[in-house]
Amino acid sequence: MKHGDGGDPDDSRDPIDARLAARLAALRAERGWSLGELADRSGVSRSTLSRAERCEISPTASLLNRLCAVHGRTMSQLLSEVEATSAQVVRADEQTVWTDPASGFERRSVSPPQAGLRAEVVEGHLDAGADLSYDRPPVPGLEQHIWVLEGTLTLTVGDSEHTLHAGDCVRFRLWGPTRFHCPGPEPVRYALVVVEP
Repeated sequence: MKHGDGGDPDDSRDPIDARLAARLAALRAERGWSLGELADRSGVSRSTLSRAERCEISPTASLLNRLCAVHGRTMSQLLSEVEATSAQVVRADEQTVWTDPASGFERRSVSPPQAGLRAEVVEGHLDAGADLSYDRPPVPGLEQHIWVLEGTLTLTVGDSEHTLHAGDCVRFRLWGPTRFHCPGPEPVRYALVVVEP
């Protein structure tokens, strides 16, 4: 998700960024929360929340994770709410790709969530040296399976650290913080299967 520097009000914005900003504002409005209340609940500053809702910044994965936790959604659920209607078959060129501006983490929604279905598949990509941390799960007790397709991933779940190479898989229920790190020298690509509790 990329957009201009904000200097020109008519600059072209990524449509996903714009729809995401509108959805974040709508979620807050649906609960009747002020920016201050949401800031208190999420631990994100009022100014950052305001800029995200006005599409002045592209939210990071960490910021989205905090907001998902407050609203009781997975990141895929939130992103699917700003996509076109879900289909049974999702072609590769129609899958939504989102990039975290802070870490460069690229997230492809391989099978966006649908009402009534609990599992989803995501593809992750981190360049060598990239680091991505979450201080809490978006939904406590979320089941995750991570299967490394290429490269090496160092994954920390709570107090446990796992070094995973191509073909390795780890599964767990998510209750606390997680950290994804690509030690390199090559990038890492992995499949993430998420199952709601």
